[in-house]
Amino acid sequence: MQLHTLTPMLNTWDIKKSIAFYTEVLGFECEKFSEEHGWASLKRDKVAIMFARPNEHMGHTAPVLTGSLYIKTDDVDSYWKNVKDKTRVCYPIEDFEYGMREFAIFDNNSYLLQFGQNIAGSLKHGS
Repeated sequence: MQLHTLTPMLNTWDIKKSIAFYTEVLGFECEKFSEEHGWASLKRDKVAIMFARPNEHMGHTAPVLTGSLYIKTDDVDSYWKNVKDKTRVCYPIEDFEYGMREFAIFDNNSYLLQFGQNIAGSLKHGS
């Protein structure tokens, strides 16, 4: 048995704003959207994220994720330059001792998104 992919399903009260943020700021493509069902699927390269309105089983609480989404890229510097002035920054681009060059931003729902790239010649964790 093999696991093939992980696609986060994130809650949002405003799917259209989430679609706009991910497509216009982060360069994702909206593959599927259903206003009726309160659901959207977005993708960029090999990264997929889904959004859904909270349903009656969840109540009317704010979207919560106790952690972050970590996305590896092959050109973290270019991505940083493209998004840094369009988002709320958690921490700017930086080299870390564990061998990653990365930055972190918050999306329109306040989910934390980290983007990283292996530093050449460093130890690679889970490449």
